[in-house]
Amino acid sequence: MTQSSTSASNLTIRFLGHSAFLFSAGDQQILIDPFLKGNPKCPVTLEEALSWKVDAVLLSHAHGDHWGNALDFGKTGTMIIGTAEIAGYAAQHGAVNTTGANIGGTVRGDWGAVTLTPAWHSSSFPDGTYGGMPTGLMIEMGGKRVYFAGDTSRFSDMALIGEGGLDLAILPIGDHYTMGPLEAAKCLDLLKPKAAMPMHYGTFPALSGDPKVFAAEAEKRGVTVYLPQPGDSVTL
Repeated sequence: MTQSSTSASNLTIRFLGHSAFLFSAGDQQILIDPFLKGNPKCPVTLEEALSWKVDAVLLSHAHGDHWGNALDFGKTGTMIIGTAEIAGYAAQHGAVNTTGANIGGTVRGDWGAVTLTPAWHSSSFPDGTYGGMPTGLMIEMGGKRVYFAGDTSRFSDMALIGEGGLDLAILPIGDHYTMGPLEAAKCLDLLKPKAAMPMHYGTFPALSGDPKVFAAEAEKRGVTVYLPQPGDSVTL
């Protein structure tokens, strides 16, 4: 197993519905794509989430169902991490602690590290402001390496993303705005992760991708699949 720069420990991943996740290792926590308020699948209220000790909010792109409640956290002092455009927008709208990066760059903190990877999609804020390039997130935390694909289609450079070894790949399967379950399963041939988890499905009628189809195709490839319900956690 390829270890991150942080000391090895269990990494717990809590699914908050759609593409929102809470990663925890020891006393460190990060929040990914915090679409909480307005997310019909989210198992917690925004007020409850704001009471958590969150060390950083990581954003894959600026669409409202991923940007979500980032500013609510940013205004409390929580670090906001994303593209330079996302960090700049957050700072202009009241976030007090932002770090902008770009594809290929790595941001490090006491909690671990995140490297921005390519994603094939688009990115703009709910008010129409350009959000920079969409990204995936290669997260190293608690001695584990997790690829959070963001919103994307399958692309051949996923083979490069998987080169260092992956403990988990989190992939969108909803179709219409991203790839569907069959295409997402084909990504596993490139990424070669130990385990996989679907996201970005079932939130709205257009996102009709079936996680059981993804699981069946992944298991044919010898990849362990986790299918948590919103609110459930998986420990690696």
